[in-house]
Amino acid sequence: MPGTLSRSDAEFAVRTALRGFASDADLADLPDNEPLRSALDLDSLDFLTFIERLTRATEMRIDEVDYPKLATIGACVDFVTATS
Repeated sequence: MPGTLSRSDAEFAVRTALRGFASDADLADLPDNEPLRSALDLDSLDFLTFIERLTRATEMRIDEVDYPKLATIGACVDFVTATS
């Protein structure tokens, strides 16, 4: 997905990267402002796996310093759309 992503494309990429950590139904019901780590019980390795998947899906570099900016789905979408 090189270039600028729309908010809907960015949200799709984020929710797709989260698949496997929760059911599709749970992901669909997950509010944009819910903290991902606590809502999905993500440990550090799970979160890193999510970041790697999001990196591949968006073809953008996500540095460790950016991780705090990726706490919720909404924050991830904001980050991806602002950076792409």
